[in-house]
Amino acid sequence: MLHYRKRLWITMTVLWMLSLCSLPGASAKELTFGMSAAFSGPTRGLGVEYYRGIMAYFAMVNAQGGVKGNTFAIKAYDDGYNPGPCVENTIRLVEQDDVFALLNYVGTPTTTRMLPLLKKFEDRHIYLLFPFTGAEPLRNQPYGRFVYNLRTSYFDETRGLVDHLVGVGRKRVAVFYQADAYGRNGWDGVRRALAENGLEMVGEAAYKRGSSWTDDYSEAVGIIQAAKPDAVIMIGSYAASAGFVRDARNLGLDVPLASISFSDADNILRLLSAEQARTGNDYTCCLLFSQVVPSYEDVTLSGVRLYRQAMEAGPPMPPAELMNETYEPRKYGVVSFEGFLNGMVLVEMVRRMGDNPERNRIPEIMSSMRDFSLGLDERVDFLPGSNQGMHSVYYTIILNDRLVPLRDWQRWRK
Repeated sequence: MLHYRKRLWITMTVLWMLSLCSLPGASAKELTFGMSAAFSGPTRGLGVEYYRGIMAYFAMVNAQGGVKGNTFAIKAYDDGYNPGPCVENTIRLVEQDDVFALLNYVGTPTTTRMLPLLKKFEDRHIYLLFPFTGAEPLRNQPYGRFVYNLRTSYFDETRGLVDHLVGVGRKRVAVFYQADAYGRNGWDGVRRALAENGLEMVGEAAYKRGSSWTDDYSEAVGIIQAAKPDAVIMIGSYAASAGFVRDARNLGLDVPLASISFSDADNILRLLSAEQARTGNDYTCCLLFSQVVPSYEDVTLSGVRLYRQAMEAGPPMPPAELMNETYEPRKYGVVSFEGFLNGMVLVEMVRRMGDNPERNRIPEIMSSMRDFSLGLDERVDFLPGSNQGMHSVYYTIILNDRLVPLRDWQRWRK
């Protein structure tokens, strides 16, 4: 009986202490972070899933009283994957909303356009944390010092794809890319990687940003098909990439088609599976994807198990005012998983700040994050002179309507 009473007292004490953390009069506060992303248009799935992923982790932490009573929230605005609105959203987040930091921005054309604002707001100690882009301007001067990237770069992703494809005899590589800063950055990565192997791309075709799944990509397919490639690397959005795959297969281009992480393999799979069911044609064969996070199917990793637990709890959707277009959320996905990992690093950053989190301490704290475990096979390590915490590239394929790790590249040998 005494042991039972002692346990009950401890439990009640812990609950009482947690409740104090959330009382309005407590010294702790809600830390609000600002996000600009596509919540409308053909790439809205990226913004929605990136938001859901980080909010899944925030919800877990907030439910336990936060960090020293500090809870976490996001103020999000829609930019439709367009640079102008992204710039406007950033100014609003800093000057009106006074956010603690900017985070989870989505896209190269949007994010690179707002980079000069980080210099403009330097005296306010405004930093951008963990954007969903692997573009070089966010990693180099003059603006790289204001940005902290968790994911690896597009140059690393494209180098990995090229090296593996060339290694199995596929040396005639063509590129399908988005005609903007994102597409050209990935295009340049492929060009550099091929040059390192003594090769040149054999063909290329571009499409306009904002193109949708229902658009016709047969002209781009024809241009690339004429170059007789034995592999194609796609640097695009999920809607355009899926549309290109559909038209490529319909027109008889049956070589391996590879895509980088921004293309969102889960939404490509969703679109192609629906089309496959409608037509009976096979659109999911011979596709491969580079990723910047491990497979969310790899439950041997504790970070994956924690992510799946959080997503099963039903993370919050973006605010209703941002959801003017229909979207069916995914139970699991590479984009939400990446957002979840961002949340883990951000919460650890705040934890290391102690009782009074201050945004001017972000560089100091981030540079102290060495060998930090997210429960993955790579640890976060912000080395001196580098604002990039992870460097691994992973590969997946579609098998039985699921994204699974690619273990053996020999299946792609020419």
